[in-house]
Amino acid sequence: MADLLKIADREFSSRLIIGTGKFPSNQIMEQAIKASGAQIVTSALKRLNTEDSGSEDMLEFIPKDIVLLPNTSGVRNAEEAVFAAKMSREALGTNWIKLEIHPDAKYLLPDVKETLKATEQLVKEGFVVLPYIQADPVACKQLEEMGAATVMPLASPIGTNKGIRNKDLLQIIIDNSNVPVVIDAGIGAPSHAAEAMEMGASACMINTAIAIADNPILMATAFAKAIEAGREGFLAGLGTTSVFAQATSPLTAFLDEEQANIDML
Repeated sequence: MADLLKIADREFSSRLIIGTGKFPSNQIMEQAIKASGAQIVTSALKRLNTEDSGSEDMLEFIPKDIVLLPNTSGVRNAEEAVFAAKMSREALGTNWIKLEIHPDAKYLLPDVKETLKATEQLVKEGFVVLPYIQADPVACKQLEEMGAATVMPLASPIGTNKGIRNKDLLQIIIDNSNVPVVIDAGIGAPSHAAEAMEMGASACMINTAIAIADNPILMATAFAKAIEAGREGFLAGLGTTSVFAQATSPLTAFLDEEQANIDML
């Protein structure tokens, strides 16, 4: 059977979600998306040109077979998030929304209280909600119970490229979640993404690490391979760790046998 990522009523063969910010140009962004094999692309509503303003429309550079996942980056509370989501549904014709509420401009950490409040309301209004959230097992379980389609805990703060700094908490979330767990924010290298997938994460959301690379297109390919390898490692079943060395062959027994043969001569 195919190993597919299922979110709400959609299935995806790729477990890489890619963002659209910080790329040197829309053309490079388009090539990176194609190279990544991603089937879901997210963009802030404020970056999407939904009117005929005469400026270059980023939407034209997102492949047509891609699921566009608008996000609410920039809103400060639940009220603004719900308003933005409704605007998105009206303008773009999608009820999928990546919920981001981070009022602190310095660290961009999600506001748990407002995220819970907005999720509850948006689910009631028929949205497929993918909330960005702290690596908080209690909050993630509450979001799941409210009807969130995924939970998207951060590995480390947005754009820092620091990798997985909340491993123990993320593992608790992964082990106890009944919806896909998408590791969102802070993943800075393909090895970080592979580690997340080896832990059992359902997918990874990557933007900065790809967009600011010297070669974003090649980096997108590297992340795609890393996520696939990490997923396969998880499915194969990683070996257990040990405090002491474990011989892969019975070297001592072999030497004892050889010594016994010599003694008999």
